[in-house]
Amino acid sequence: MKKNRPRLRQNHLSIMQEKEKAMVSEMVSKLTNVCWDKCITGAPGSKFSSGETSCLTNCAQRYMDMSIIIMKRFQSMQ
Repeated sequence: MKKNRPRLRQNHLSIMQEKEKAMVSEMVSKLTNVCWDKCITGAPGSKFSSGETSCLTNCAQRYMDMSIIIMKRFQSMQ
């Protein structure tokens, strides 16, 4: 059984890494949808307007800040 422990640990680590990748991918997708819907009001052109750029930047920053706060809160509950 001891021979399998390193393999089990490695498998567990791989699973955790894949879960983290999936969470990051989901967060980026949600962030994109939320901020796009909030900030892009018309048909997109070849460039974002300065207002759209500012809105997207602020929206993404707030979203990331809140995600970090929520993660820290959940970690403190464990």
